[in-house]
Amino acid sequence: MKNLTVIDHPLVQHKMTILRDKDLGTKEFRELVNEITLFLGYEATRDLPLEDVEIETPLIKSTQKRITGKKLAIVPILRAGLGMVDSMVSLVPAAKIGHIGMYRDHDSLEPIEYFFKMPSDIQDRQVMIVDPMLATGGSALMAIDSLVERDVDPSHIKFVCLVAVPEGVKAIHDKYPEVDIYAGALDEKLNENGYILPGLGDAGDRLFGTL
Repeated sequence: MKNLTVIDHPLVQHKMTILRDKDLGTKEFRELVNEITLFLGYEATRDLPLEDVEIETPLIKSTQKRITGKKLAIVPILRAGLGMVDSMVSLVPAAKIGHIGMYRDHDSLEPIEYFFKMPSDIQDRQVMIVDPMLATGGSALMAIDSLVERDVDPSHIKFVCLVAVPEGVKAIHDKYPEVDIYAGALDEKLNENGYILPGLGDAGDRLFGTL
């Protein structure tokens, strides 16, 4: 899958195993989501462009590297995506934050958008959409659609998640092959209710203690 990068670092695999455990408490689940997101954000920002700048160290003048080009926006899909925001912002403190609110109709499994709020210059930014799960791809596609309708170039959008399945990756790739996906794991499949197997359950409920 050309548009997918699975972060297979041993620490990510170890932490993902703990995260999946149904007996893990809310506090520990939140902490692990933050820790894993740091690894994901590190890889998702690997290709940020750099420029040479001259600085003066305590000893000499020196030419060093600094990030240049488009500034970043972090866009969580509510509500579960909120659990990934703090880690992303800790990597890029100057990033602005937008929000897309969606819920999934439990009968049709289709996403319904109820909230959309972005920085006024969103079309001039590199956008990182964050959501723990990439299942059917419906919510991810609706989020990308909403941004593209506001003049965001799809090649400037990345999707960052904890767990993906082939169905969701294919859905994004078929419509937006320019959008790169970063995941902590690629799971086997969806069940008849559209949940990821083996998965980790409902990430929003586990993050916010609403099981």
